[in-house]
Amino acid sequence: MEAIAALIAQAGVDGRRLRTVLAYLNDGRWWTLADLVRESATSRRTVESLLREVELERSGDRFRLREPLTGLVGGRIAPADPVAHLLPGHPGLLARMEELVAKAPRGRQALDHVAATADTVVRRALLLDARFWLDGARLLCVGDHDLTSLATAMLHPGVEVTVVDIDERILAYIDEEAGRSGLNVRTRWADLRLGLPAAAQSWADLAVTDPPYTPEGIGLFTARAAEGLRDRERGRILLAYGASERTPALALKVQHTLSQLNLVNEAIYPDFNRYHGAEAIGSAADLYILRPTTKTWPAVAARVDGFGAAIYTHGPQSVESAAPASPTAAAAGQSTDTDAPDVLVGEWPKDLLAKTPRARLTTWLAKPYASDPARVAIAVPAGLEAALPRLLLATRAQHVHVTLAGPPQDLPTGPLSAVYGLTTRGATIHAVRLPLPSTDSGRILRRILDTAHSKLANTWREALIRARGDLTKKQARALITGVAPWADDVTVLELPAHRLEQLPDAVAASLTAADAAGSPG
Repeated sequence: MEAIAALIAQAGVDGRRLRTVLAYLNDGRWWTLADLVRESATSRRTVESLLREVELERSGDRFRLREPLTGLVGGRIAPADPVAHLLPGHPGLLARMEELVAKAPRGRQALDHVAATADTVVRRALLLDARFWLDGARLLCVGDHDLTSLATAMLHPGVEVTVVDIDERILAYIDEEAGRSGLNVRTRWADLRLGLPAAAQSWADLAVTDPPYTPEGIGLFTARAAEGLRDRERGRILLAYGASERTPALALKVQHTLSQLNLVNEAIYPDFNRYHGAEAIGSAADLYILRPTTKTWPAVAARVDGFGAAIYTHGPQSVESAAPASPTAAAAGQSTDTDAPDVLVGEWPKDLLAKTPRARLTTWLAKPYASDPARVAIAVPAGLEAALPRLLLATRAQHVHVTLAGPPQDLPTGPLSAVYGLTTRGATIHAVRLPLPSTDSGRILRRILDTAHSKLANTWREALIRARGDLTKKQARALITGVAPWADDVTVLELPAHRLEQLPDAVAASLTAADAAGSPG
């Protein structure tokens, strides 16, 4: 008891955390360490320091007190939750989200994924519905491993939701479940380090994000969320962020990053978000409600490209990873003057081919290059390999030489096989543009893929009209919408991989449907 009292005294006014842990232990239940951390929202290290001072009996990974404690146990009084009182009114939604979260793709450590509890996801949706008027509103989920998009759309069908994410598995899962339930949710692929998809820019009234918990990750995801707002006066950003009670300096760095974006903290709800994991921060994170100001937009424009590629806590793009080696002339595919690239894309040494024009990866994906270079060399750093298919589709050159940080695990296939012949040698990929196909379906698909920066439905419509010769623009657009409702208001570069895989069959189906439609006259 003396050791426990000393720990509580040392914690000072934050001693309520330790008393709360003791209160949970004192109720006689069996606990796992993960459950006790999550329920008390107290870091694993702090809980373990307390457990070392009490008498426990164990059964496997579970434990409980041998004898109840008296005197030092406090009440389990948590900070007020703004929507906890609403949760009992939605048992069906909670049960459905528990099922969806359990079935969702497992998290990837390299992307700092930790799954939020179903209870958390439903409470996020309840808070959005209680705090804001969602009829006709647009919600942008900047990353959505937690499935906040599905919970919000199920709770309030009147909201329109767009999800941007780098994880192709998550995008496919959300599309599948949204389609099965008839939810107004659409998905877009994005590596936020390379930009926000054009279809999501200045689109939303509200944005939700649960980013990597580094100052760089928080800054980047929040800046992209701001770029996604169309309502610059009344829009809001909901941000999940947590730090251990032992590391206030880290939280200060994050809040300094937010301050540099000139965002107002309208509210911070402590420990609102709970997770299956993240025990170092008590399996909990606060929920921030941020409101942009007129000074936010110039701050975002000035800082968003400066956050860099190292935004995660694990993997090749972690904030502590080693700097990548600089690519060489050989990596650019140059062995003679005749095969020197016309454009260098990505980060190349300044003294390499000094007179050759250069383009940033973000610029390459954002808009078509001004000229039509015959040869292009692209440097893709470690951690950005997921962007390779889009970088190739964004390139209109006959020969493309790609250098990676290491040998590719899998060469990108799917629709790319209609555009390029790919060969690999070590950490380099050589792509040669293929001749135009002879079939109508192949030509339409190739036209779409060759103009990857353009709106997919518009390019498809014009190519379909040329192939058939008997359709008006309205009829052609209706046929496309019928076979590919996901093709509206999107470019090829923003399509998730599963939609790119569906594109050849959808193009063929639009030709068949056109035959059935007959002549407009």
